[in-house]
Amino acid sequence: MSEFENNAYFWQKVDAAYMSGDYQVIYKKGSKHPKLPELIFPCDYGHVSTGGDFETSLKVFKGSKKETIESVVVCCNLLEKDLSTIVLVGVTNEEKEEILKFLNSNDFQKTIILNRGKNIPSWAIAE
Repeated sequence: MSEFENNAYFWQKVDAAYMSGDYQVIYKKGSKHPKLPELIFPCDYGHVSTGGDFETSLKVFKGSKKETIESVVVCCNLLEKDLSTIVLVGVTNEEKEEILKFLNSNDFQKTIILNRGKNIPSWAIAE
């Protein structure tokens, strides 16, 4: 097994989760972070939820290009003892780099990025 098995079925589920809810912007591009005002949001940041339930929503950075999902960021926050994901929708390569700088700007949170692929690993194919 490789370091990351890129499963097309996973990306289908991410697409469906994004499209099945309502996107609400929480912080516009250029807004200051509420707890760390030296950090500026590089893109719009918000949530996709159904019925306004943000407890079970997708976190989303929305960029400036066509609305396609190309990546998911996995964040580990040591202070909050939290592992979470953020979907990147319509971001350019430059925006993606700025998002990663924004999310990795302190020693208590670090992220990795998973880029979309089209492969279906053998273990994911139902007989």
